[in-house]
Amino acid sequence: MPGLDVGCDGLHDADVLPGKAPSWCRELLAGSTHFNDLRRGNPKMSPALLSKRLRRLERSGVVQRRVEGTHVSYVLTPSGEELRPAVEALAAWGIRWIGELGEEDLDPHLLLWDMRRTLPLQAWPRGRTVVAFEFDDVPRGAARWWLCISGNQVDVCDVDPGFDVDLTVRIGLRTMVELWRGDRSWQQTLRGELITLTGTSELAHRLPVLLGQMPTAAVPRPG
Repeated sequence: MPGLDVGCDGLHDADVLPGKAPSWCRELLAGSTHFNDLRRGNPKMSPALLSKRLRRLERSGVVQRRVEGTHVSYVLTPSGEELRPAVEALAAWGIRWIGELGEEDLDPHLLLWDMRRTLPLQAWPRGRTVVAFEFDDVPRGAARWWLCISGNQVDVCDVDPGFDVDLTVRIGLRTMVELWRGDRSWQQTLRGELITLTGTSELAHRLPVLLGQMPTAAVPRPG
């Protein structure tokens, strides 16, 4: 696109998703409009760099900055929306052709934030539901995470939110990422005893439906 210069580093943001589509683009396409949400979806990008990136995108006509009183939001323009099929195709290509993830690709924050984007909220119980994740192959300080689902609101927490936990999921981070990517199925994971579920039996039984897998998990792999 003439005039679009977001810097080559924009194409190589570390992410749990293969394909390496720019993370700012995925966040905007997924519906994030506020700076803090865009920042949480790009945790390895400094606030200053994210601000600079958004200003460039605004000048290029890809993003529109809207101000209502003291509230600022960012939305994709029609030009930006046309990136959707390219981003989706790149994600599918990454799933199909990029092999096993390296340690540098395993990030619990990015994993849980990606889950947050696509949870089938209509399938979850009404009222607040809290699911705790304990990753047994992650250093202690980053091993515990919480998903808090209430109506149409989903929060990702790396500190105890203080609510009763309805279900605790104990699993390796690598195994959870492989499950989320579709490299392994829920059935394989459960039968292989690679995951331990503690808490409400109904939630445990329905977890494969409630969490699901990333949208490109069904992309066929070669061989």
